[in-house]
Amino acid sequence: MSGEAIETIYLIGHVARMLGVHPQTLRIYEREGLLRPRRSERNTRVYSEIDVRRAELVLTLTRDLGINLAGVEVILRMRERIERMQGDLERFFSSFPDEARSALRRHLQDEKALVPLPPRRVINVEVERPRKPAGPKRKNAKPERGKR
Repeated sequence: MSGEAIETIYLIGHVARMLGVHPQTLRIYEREGLLRPRRSERNTRVYSEIDVRRAELVLTLTRDLGINLAGVEVILRMRERIERMQGDLERFFSSFPDEARSALRRHLQDEKALVPLPPRRVINVEVERPRKPAGPKRKNAKPERGKR
């Protein structure tokens, strides 16, 4: 063996069956620039595992969250940009000494929100609601069925 990893590839029909969509849906996503499958020597669309996961993400965004294709395009572009920035940060952090790098990672992991919020103060307040009196029966109430 040469030690090379063998990549699993799928044809459009198989991917469509896996995802429960018509192959035309995948072609539309490709035409809109949301998917970029490679082409075989015979010009057949060939999908990698990464392509299949991206198609699943597009379907989740459109089906489950109701986002239109233009919105999906924006989300995917932002996601790619964030991944590039994370790679840039990783390369930048790798130049730090080990101790400083681990301290910085711990600090960043503690920050869970994109925009940190000040701690909330919770005040418990008991509210007593006045009870409504039972009151008299309604005069114009309809008689029960079968009784007059």
